[in-house]
Amino acid sequence: MARPVVGIIGNSHLINDQYEVHAGGQMNTEAVSGVSDCVPFIIPADPRHLSVNELMEVCDGFLFTGGRPNVHPEEYGEAATEAHGAFDRARDAIVLPLIRACVERGQPFFGVCRGFQEVNVAMGGTLYPEIRDLPGRMNHRMPPDGTIEEKFELRHDVTFSEGGVFHNLIGSQKVRTNTLHGQGIKTPGARIMMDGFADDGTPEAIYVKGACGFTLSVQWHPEWNAGQDPVSRKLFQAFGDAARSWAAGEVAPALKAV
Repeated sequence: MARPVVGIIGNSHLINDQYEVHAGGQMNTEAVSGVSDCVPFIIPADPRHLSVNELMEVCDGFLFTGGRPNVHPEEYGEAATEAHGAFDRARDAIVLPLIRACVERGQPFFGVCRGFQEVNVAMGGTLYPEIRDLPGRMNHRMPPDGTIEEKFELRHDVTFSEGGVFHNLIGSQKVRTNTLHGQGIKTPGARIMMDGFADDGTPEAIYVKGACGFTLSVQWHPEWNAGQDPVSRKLFQAFGDAARSWAAGEVAPALKAV
């Protein structure tokens, strides 16, 4: 039986400061292929080249990845400032309507870091431009120097709602995660359920209430060491199961709280 296809949202990059590419991280590819057991398919996130409907016909599920550019604040009704950083309006233009279409149709998706923020914005939520500037919040950004292992080191706890969807899936109410983000949820979008928080109150795990299928998203990067980390492995396995259900012509039931 053919494996289901998971569309991995790519990011725009310049090679040697002049050659434009759409690229996806190998960690995402390895997690989708090796842990979700799906075919990884990197998507050029630009509506000039493809449409939401075309993507939904080609793919059985979607991984909304992290990325250096942030969602443009105009997408949630705010003006851009220097604190909001760089943007990718082409990615905004394809991913935000794609998320809404997946929610409506029941097609599975998994949001990671920027993808987590995209899900909130797509559902009408807003973002803080810089978490570390808020009173009582810690710095959630990755260390500026060091090895890749040091950048993705597990650095803080996330506590899930007791008996909630993530608690039920992972089997533990508190987990240790990495942290490599600057922005975060300010106000949750309609139907966004915040199901896990860092110790400083920063939302770290969400899903879309009442949606059919898999809509889980996390603020950290579970693709790092996904085959060995028990939390990452359960998340990507559950996502793969949902994609298999979709490929078989079924809408996988939404994950439930205890």
